Amino acid sequence: MKKILVAMAILFSATLMAQDVKPTFEKQGNLIKGTFFHENGEVRQQGFYNKEGKLHGVWKSYDASGKKIAMGRYDNGVKTGKWFFWAADKLSEVNYSDNQIADVTTWSNKDNVVVNYEN
Repeated sequence: MKKILVAMAILFSATLMAQDVKPTFEKQGNLIKGTFFHENGEVRQQGFYNKEGKLHGVWKSYDASGKKIAMGRYDNGVKTGKWFFWAADKLSEVNYSDNQIADVTTWSNKDNVVVNYEN
């Protein structure tokens, strides 16, 4: 299970480089908001960079139809805290410590789970 989640996390990070549609960047306070797109124009990823150009704050990833598939937080370029990955009928919660996977919990659609992780 951890191998799958590591692969999803790598894919989440790597999609920043695999773009055909040009991303947009806008200044919001001390941060730069980056939005990356699928070829069909739907948002692929969205999140923030700090003034050093490192990923910072909440990042979200979406599939080509606009459905959220991943969400997590960076602190000065380091994955931190709880990350969530949605796939088919499962939700996986991955806890990061020092940019490493600390533990993983997975729920299926028959479990009652509510996640509100907005910033």
